[in-house]
Amino acid sequence: MNFFTILVGIILVNNYVLAQFLGICPFLGVSKKLDSAVGMGVAVIFVMVLATAATWPIQQLLNMWGIGYLQTIVFILIIAALVQFVEMVLKKFIPALHKSLGVYLPLITTNCAVLGVCISNIDAGYNYIESLVNSFGAGVGFLLAMVIFSGMRSKLEGNTAIPASFQGVPITLASAALLSLAFMGFGGLV
Repeated sequence: MNFFTILVGIILVNNYVLAQFLGICPFLGVSKKLDSAVGMGVAVIFVMVLATAATWPIQQLLNMWGIGYLQTIVFILIIAALVQFVEMVLKKFIPALHKSLGVYLPLITTNCAVLGVCISNIDAGYNYIESLVNSFGAGVGFLLAMVIFSGMRSKLEGNTAIPASFQGVPITLASAALLSLAFMGFGGLV
């Protein structure tokens, strides 16, 4: 399969956050500030690619041993270990980003987008390289959604034209829905 097609498809058409609705918790929680959104997006890209690099060969072993039904449990354990590794690296080398991400960094462990990309790579029948490209694209799509939504939220914050009863969570969710609808316009592109 063409790598460009995989990338465009996963970044724009099948965006994990805006089209498949996976990874909503960090999407809504970390998108208030642009630097936190970018940091979370980069961390998710890193974890998605590493998780795929580790889970794809392990899935082949599970299939070979006839225990493929353990896929979800094994993948969750691998993702949790990788997130702990990323957290330790950020704490040691980039403490400001580690502090700004706060509780949301460990939430990557429970980010269903990371588990979803690992499982969908297997289900789509991608080979190892295609799986890595798909995971990278999924992470870039996550980052793109975070950055765009962060920009939207910064424009909405403190806006006096928004009725008081619609400020805060309601306008945030309505904005997320509109962004999702905008990305649905890419449907049929690939």
